[in-house]
Amino acid sequence: MVVGLGPGSPDWTTPEVREALNAATDLVGYTTYIDRVPPRPGQHRHASDNRVESERAAMALDLAKRGARVVVVSSGDPGVFAMAAAVLEESADPQWQDVPVRVLPGLTAANAVASRVGAPLGHDYAMISLSDRLKPWEVVAQRLSAVAAADMAIAIYNPASSQRTWQVGAMRDLLLEHRKPDTPVVLGRDVGGPTESVRVVSLVDLDPADVDMRTLLIIGASTTAAVDTPTGTRVYTSRRYHRR
Repeated sequence: MVVGLGPGSPDWTTPEVREALNAATDLVGYTTYIDRVPPRPGQHRHASDNRVESERAAMALDLAKRGARVVVVSSGDPGVFAMAAAVLEESADPQWQDVPVRVLPGLTAANAVASRVGAPLGHDYAMISLSDRLKPWEVVAQRLSAVAAADMAIAIYNPASSQRTWQVGAMRDLLLEHRKPDTPVVLGRDVGGPTESVRVVSLVDLDPADVDMRTLLIIGASTTAAVDTPTGTRVYTSRRYHRR
């Protein structure tokens, strides 16, 4: 079974996922996500680095084949830049043909960040990972250009890391070829967690220094508006399509 804990807050873990976690004999996952699950007596925890998805998937399938009740733990939703695809891809190997795989959904980071400012994903939108670890930057740039030209809002996952610092600036410059400088950009960091911060800036003012691996970005479309209110900036993308 592959589950998503949701982003940050324990309140965002669904009852279905909690039930699966309680029933598991073995938990498999990235150390940071395993640590979010309270320890249970007799339950085995197999934590690993975030760069060994295939190996982690194979371990989970092997444990399940030998009779364990295995839950592979992801943050957010397991089908969005997470472990569901890795487990299903590995399970296509004939040696795992008798091991059933079930995916339990979770709240996505994009939806969590969007909710903090309103409804910036209220119309068509795309999700793109800025990481070039599993695909070349040329593919990332091509997809950014295509989505920007199609005038959809964009949720940007994995925008930066300690070793990957230049992509945010390159993305901003590429998007400015298609979007107005005052296009709203939402920066949500650790949303639902103890150090949560959410800000709204203009695309032209997006500073790569303000972005790290725990940040999710939402880039508005031409129909996205930011409105200042006494309780903070509200952002929405109209359901009606009229370019600003």
